[in-house]
Amino acid sequence: MDLDLLDRFCDHLLLGAGLAERSIAAYRSDVRALLRACADGGQDWQSLDGAALQTLLAQEGLAAGSRARRVASWRAFYRWAAAESLVAEGVADSLRRPRAQRPLPRVLGPEQVEALLAAPDVGTPRGLRDRAMLELLYATGLRVSELVGLQPPQLHLDAGYLLAEGKGDKQRLVPLGAPAVRWVERYQRQAWPALRGGDARWLFPGRGRGPMTRQNFWRLIRGYALRAGIAQSLSPHGLRHAFATHLLENGADLRTVQMLLGHKDLSTTQIYTHVAQARLAQMHAQHHPRA
Repeated sequence: MDLDLLDRFCDHLLLGAGLAERSIAAYRSDVRALLRACADGGQDWQSLDGAALQTLLAQEGLAAGSRARRVASWRAFYRWAAAESLVAEGVADSLRRPRAQRPLPRVLGPEQVEALLAAPDVGTPRGLRDRAMLELLYATGLRVSELVGLQPPQLHLDAGYLLAEGKGDKQRLVPLGAPAVRWVERYQRQAWPALRGGDARWLFPGRGRGPMTRQNFWRLIRGYALRAGIAQSLSPHGLRHAFATHLLENGADLRTVQMLLGHKDLSTTQIYTHVAQARLAQMHAQHHPRA
C-alpha cells in the first residue's frame, strides 16, 4: 500500500479543501480500504474503471450509509489523482451513491399519548394552555411552527376545523376532533385573556410580545413527557408522528394523511406506513401465541 500517496491526498484535503480533522480521518480510512483491497487482489488502483470500483464497493457488503461515504471518499480521491495526472479524468464519476435509509421515527402508543395529554396541571392558566396545545398537536398533526404561530382567526371551532399555514405560506384545512375543540374553547375562556395581556394576535402567546417559541414548547413537552413516565426522548414532532401513525393503523389512506400533514410529496408520508407495519409486527410478536 502506498502510504506516501495517502499522506499526499490527506494533505490536499487539509490544505486545499480545508476539511476538518475528523472528515480527513474518514476519507483516509475509506481510501486506505480501497488501496488495501487493490493490493490484496493484485490490482493496480490506477488501472481501475468505474465498473471495477463499483464491484469493489459491492463486495464490501457495507450498510447504505457507509457505502455512501465510501463513494464520496473514492470520488474525491480519484479527482485529486486526476489533477495530479495519476489517472484519467472522471474515473470514479460513475460510482452510484446509495440513498441512506431514513431511520423510522419512534412513535408513542395510544396509552403514552393519553398520559402525556393528562400531564399538565389544568388548574393553572399555563397548564390549561399547555393542555390545549398538546390536544391540538395530537388532533391535527401540525408542525410545531404551525402550532405556535396560530392566530385566533385561523380557528373555526364551531365548524370543527382550523386553517393551517404551512411551508411556503400554503394553507390547508385540518379537521379538529371534539376533545381538542373542548380544550381550546376552555383555554380561550379561562386562561387566554390573562396570558395574552393586551396582545390578542397569538393564540399561544410567549412570555414577551409575540407567540411562544418552538424552543420553549420543546422544553415544555420534554418536561411533560418525564412527568408522564415516558422514558424515550420526545420532541414536539413526536405527536405529529403519533398522529400520522395512529391514523394509518386505524384505516386511513395514505393520500388523506399526506393532505392532513401538508406534505408536498407522497414519498415523505410513506415512512409512516413502515412505522405502522413495524408496530403491528411488534404487537404480533408480543401477543400472538405462535409468534
